[in-house]
Amino acid sequence: MSSSAGSESAILPTESLAASSIAPQEMVGEGKAWGLCTSVDLQDCNPDLIRNADHIRRYVVELCELIGMKRFGECQVVDFGSGRVAGYSMVQLISTSLISGHFANDTNNAYLDIFSCKGYDPAVVETFSKDFFGARRSTATVTLRY
Repeated sequence: MSSSAGSESAILPTESLAASSIAPQEMVGEGKAWGLCTSVDLQDCNPDLIRNADHIRRYVVELCELIGMKRFGECQVVDFGSGRVAGYSMVQLISTSLISGHFANDTNNAYLDIFSCKGYDPAVVETFSKDFFGARRSTATVTLRY
């Protein structure tokens, strides 16, 4: 599927978060962005940690405490799939939206998404996640949602 330059500009933000002097967590709220989404990709995680449902649940509890989010209900952690897509998937509702993750056994990578209409520090999320799963590398993409 191809897209024209005009359609791309319609979906991309007009200002880079990196160029802003305002922290992303301060850009969310009344009269500002609706929410903040941080996608964290972790590469070369400790295989024992991403294959441990209890460790994944503990990650959610500790992350929510760290960034001041209130969990709603139980964290769902399910191991399924085959081949390239085998591994755990996780979903945790929070009072301001949700946290989700996919843990790929084939590559020892993890893909985490934290979306909230309450601000938080994306750098804290990335560093904590990388350390918690013993990843060698990480990248994060931060998007303001309007």
